[in-house]
Amino acid sequence: MKRVAVEPAQLSPTFIGSWMIDRPALCDDLIVYFEKHVGKQSAGITASGRNLSDKDRVDISIAPNELNLPGNEPFKEYIDSLHKCYMDYLVQWPFLEAMGASLEIGTFNLGRYRKGQHFQKMHTERSGLSTLHRVLAWMTYLNDVEDGGETYFSHYDVEIKPQKGLTIIWPAEWTHAHRGNILLDGSKYMITGWMTYRD
Repeated sequence: MKRVAVEPAQLSPTFIGSWMIDRPALCDDLIVYFEKHVGKQSAGITASGRNLSDKDRVDISIAPNELNLPGNEPFKEYIDSLHKCYMDYLVQWPFLEAMGASLEIGTFNLGRYRKGQHFQKMHTERSGLSTLHRVLAWMTYLNDVEDGGETYFSHYDVEIKPQKGLTIIWPAEWTHAHRGNILLDGSKYMITGWMTYRD
């Protein structure tokens, strides 16, 4: 067997879309919600269970049927803003348009890292039968982070610095393996989830 190279592509996209959400103060509302609801917080929860050695983060999980509950108005506003980003992602990648119309958002996470914490395991959002329904992943950083805390996509050697309101969408596949760099100071808040095939 001999490895051969195909002709180089004219473009080298990462397929990572990025936007700033419409109302940056919404980020503050979501942080306030997180800090106010300590009883809903859980540490290190992954698709395969609790694992602090892979994911050193505290989350609140929100199911879609909770969006209209009293007090959850910031999530409803956030999902509306995320939808605008998603629609623009489909404009950039029109192949997804037909498939994208049938995707939905399932349970998602509002999370916080503190100094010294990070999602240390290099991972992909679709890694087995239990996550096969995930098509795209999304995340919005809720505060500016000055020291550490970047999201690192290893195959592209891309580091994304957390900025308040910065929203990213990327494919859930192994091609977009990533991890979080260690947070060196302060706190890092984010909200994250997936666009999935309907159950």
